[in-house]
Amino acid sequence: MASNQYAVAQQTAGALATNKVLRNTYLLLSMTLLFSGATAGVSMAMNLPHPGMILTLVGYFGLLFLTNALRNSIWGLAAVFALTGFMGLTLGPILSQYIQAFANGSQLVLTAFGGTGAIFLGLSGYAVTTKKDFSFLGGFIFVGIMVAFLAGLAAALFSMPVLSLVVSGAFILLMSGLILWETSQIIHGGETNYIMATVSLFVAIFNLFLSLLHILAAVAGQER
Repeated sequence: MASNQYAVAQQTAGALATNKVLRNTYLLLSMTLLFSGATAGVSMAMNLPHPGMILTLVGYFGLLFLTNALRNSIWGLAAVFALTGFMGLTLGPILSQYIQAFANGSQLVLTAFGGTGAIFLGLSGYAVTTKKDFSFLGGFIFVGIMVAFLAGLAAALFSMPVLSLVVSGAFILLMSGLILWETSQIIHGGETNYIMATVSLFVAIFNLFLSLLHILAAVAGQER
């Protein structure tokens, strides 16, 4: 009897901890998305130039490393906002470029934004309600991201538009898988740090949005 009560208490404590991580993750994710959107808006309003591929990668991976190092302290929150704010600053010039290059640029951006929101809500809602274990996707996603990242660099360096579109399509699938995987990790106790869970989901949403925007522009963009 006592052992059964102890087991129930453990399960209850585990469920409460999981719900807390999930709640904190979604709260922090909402705040970082708003902050990133604000910094992107500032970047567009000030007509800031894009920092370039090298500075973007150095800033991203540097702040990502800093966030990971500080993930268990209060400074981890500051690092998360620094990372997502920086990503917003780099996003602003990209959005300005689409809006200026295409007559329906604003529509493309809004469509990509709506599509990203619908995909995220649908996938995360599915993972939460079904509570399916998507841990098996972890290795495939990691390898896929590495391959797609390198292919994307090659497409940018050697101006290969077809390869660039293929990479965008691959990233849509990979980021969708990452959303399922990370949400599943939280639900099943594989991820207990809401700061790192937020970073993972934010990066998935960010890349999903850019990939959708790229494909939409190629398919439905009306060049000026």
